[in-house]
Amino acid sequence: MRLWTSILILLFVRATAAPLQQYSADRTDDVVKLRDAKSETTVSILPSVGNVAFEMNIRGANVLRFPYASLDEFRKKPGLNGIPFLGPWANRLDEPAFYANGRKYNLNMELGNVKGNHPIHGFLSSAPWQVVEARADDKSAWVTSRLEFFKQPTWMAQFPFAHTIDMTYRLENGVLEVRTLIQNLSAEPMPVSVGYHPYFQLTDSPRDDWTVSIAARTEWLLSPDKLPTGQTRPVEQLVPNPQQIRLRDFDLDHVFGELIRDAQGSAVMTVRGRSQKLDILIGPGYRAAVIYAPAPAGGPNRNFICFEPMAGITNALNLAQRGLYNELQSIPPGGTWQESWWIRPSGF
Repeated sequence: MRLWTSILILLFVRATAAPLQQYSADRTDDVVKLRDAKSETTVSILPSVGNVAFEMNIRGANVLRFPYASLDEFRKKPGLNGIPFLGPWANRLDEPAFYANGRKYNLNMELGNVKGNHPIHGFLSSAPWQVVEARADDKSAWVTSRLEFFKQPTWMAQFPFAHTIDMTYRLENGVLEVRTLIQNLSAEPMPVSVGYHPYFQLTDSPRDDWTVSIAARTEWLLSPDKLPTGQTRPVEQLVPNPQQIRLRDFDLDHVFGELIRDAQGSAVMTVRGRSQKLDILIGPGYRAAVIYAPAPAGGPNRNFICFEPMAGITNALNLAQRGLYNELQSIPPGGTWQESWWIRPSGF
């Protein structure tokens, strides 16, 4: 009798016990981890160094390139890996100056945060962000971090538009959303030329065995300095079949426009291995994309591809001033700009 009673009690406890929570958001020191137990996915973010997501681990496979032995090594010498944010401009400018609202702004090269005749990727890729919220519920896990650009004198000296940036990483059903919200605190319209430079990798095959699809109609022709000339051509002149590209045949560092959208407004770029697949969904506020996948012969450890969502093409700020680019976006005084892109894995 006692045995049957114990069994009944055990069955009752199991039946009434709260189910294991699918999502969690944990913070240890300066690392935030988002977990989805059902899809066995963990996303790790380092807000204190660029708010970089350095891991998206799916059943033991990290799809983000992060070639550092430790986080301490990365903190000491951060580089572009994982998911870095690029601002206040992405990619190159054709001179150490930019135009906004018909006015030329010369960059102060003596401050040291901008370098080169063609300043590249702004100066925020390793900036310290502040966590606003890290939470999980029964639908997703997320972390929102903020960059208060207007508080930094050396940043404002280079890009004198007071603003804040909120970035949210949200993990839901194995899909990672990266949402960006910019609020213009200035008295003038603020141009938007930000972007991301995520490094993706597959673990079931080498780079030369991957196939890629490009959801774009046009390619912007580039000068030897990788700057758009203002001319475009159909993507098919670069690759006959943009939906089935053998990566081994290409050394890519190309700018694409007129992105092809699905019914939800997203442009879907894809890389496939033997069974693994990553779809990168790019929201409509990102008007262009750079695809960077240098050939292995160009250097060691090039087993990666970058699908880079960009609010505007390379050098958009200056090309718009010359009438060579008509898709430059701006935020009115007191207004906001918001857009997302997503990583959707399958086959893991």
